[in-house]
Amino acid sequence: MQDALGGFLRASGLAGRMGYWPVFQAWIEALGVDLARRAKPVRFERGELLVEVDSAAHFQELASFTGEGYRERANARLPKPDIRRVVFRLKR
Repeated sequence: MQDALGGFLRASGLAGRMGYWPVFQAWIEALGVDLARRAKPVRFERGELLVEVDSAAHFQELASFTGEGYRERANARLPKPDIRRVVFRLKR
């Protein structure tokens, strides 16, 4: 069973993304439950966290005003500050 699950995770590309789960979890915790539903982390590469935001109002607030503070809060929850930059994208 373990071999089958490992093969599936590698073939689907999920295995590599699971290593970023602590970063995603730290982001979610930093935002809180309500805002985290509207600003979901979707990718983390080379220190850059891509967050998909579901409304223009939340996008503007995060991109212009509060995003840096949430990045700092998320980094405080990690063993080392891995998130160097957060990029917000409006969900289509």
